[in-house]
Amino acid sequence: MTRPERIVRVADPRALHALAHPTRVALLDHLLATGARTASQCAEAVGESASSCSWHMRQLARFGFVERAESTDGRERPWRATATGFGYEPGRAGPGDERVEHAVLATQLRAEEQALMRHLEARGDLASAWQEASVVHTYHLLMTPDELQALQSGLDQAIRPFISLTRADAPDGAARVRLHVRAYRSGEAG
Repeated sequence: MTRPERIVRVADPRALHALAHPTRVALLDHLLATGARTASQCAEAVGESASSCSWHMRQLARFGFVERAESTDGRERPWRATATGFGYEPGRAGPGDERVEHAVLATQLRAEEQALMRHLEARGDLASAWQEASVVHTYHLLMTPDELQALQSGLDQAIRPFISLTRADAPDGAARVRLHVRAYRSGEAG
């Protein structure tokens, strides 16, 4: 079931700290990609036990990242993300919170790298159309902060119609795709 888009900006350092755990990042990522899932379904997807996933879901719920979803059969107790996306503004949570922000970002980047490595290992099993459509590019750009912000905004607008939790018009043959965008000032001189 699709949902209206709702992006939540997280500024509470305690909430950010709750995200600085690989299992929680994986669980939230899975729910954002697939929608409501039980702890058992999540366990299979993230490689943890159902009891571990249930415990981590309760921690995420404590800070408002996830909530219980309606059960389709009255027995299962699925969880869902409370929003269709979460973000935080590095450096804006408050004085002294840079370490927490760094830990969250580092955890997310490690998870993204692991996902990319799993993709590369299994790429040969994909249909040729998916193999050809999948890309890993690095571009070295020369731009101002304003230009980078405009580029980021333009990319964001182009991507929004394809968000899995909010897309109602997916054609036959559509599958989940990961898109991870990184744009930052390079440390290279010149």
